[in-house]
Amino acid sequence: MSGGGRPGAQPVAANGLKVGIVAARWHGEVTDTLLARAVQAAEDSGAEATVVRVAGSMELPVVAQALARTHDAVVALGTVIRGETAHFDYVCDSVTAGLTRVALDEGTPVGNGVLTCETLEQAIARSGLPGSKEDKGYEATIAALETALILGRLRR
Repeated sequence: MSGGGRPGAQPVAANGLKVGIVAARWHGEVTDTLLARAVQAAEDSGAEATVVRVAGSMELPVVAQALARTHDAVVALGTVIRGETAHFDYVCDSVTAGLTRVALDEGTPVGNGVLTCETLEQAIARSGLPGSKEDKGYEATIAALETALILGRLRR
């Protein structure tokens, strides 16, 4: 895993901001941790979090779009593990394109915390569990909140 060049994820002063967090239920050990860490990042930053659970990663963009219409920032969380078919590639491409489209269409930052990994072990290493090398739920939330603050300044 690279991680090289990754900025530190420190809480931001996001008091008064609302962040919508949508998390898939697949690979619960990982996604539950991503979600817990995302909520922690929102709390650490003083933002109010709304949490919504969906079946899988393919459902993330449409719910993210609904949240983007009523929140200052959105975070999408999921775990996609490569299998034996091309399904992995279709899901990863569709989810990434969908979340990007939501951000651009709605003008609302979307933190992409969807792990796209070869193995479950790789996903665990990025999930924010004790001993994990990365904390993608926390990082995606801080990135979305920081971007919301930047957009707020630019729009004034």
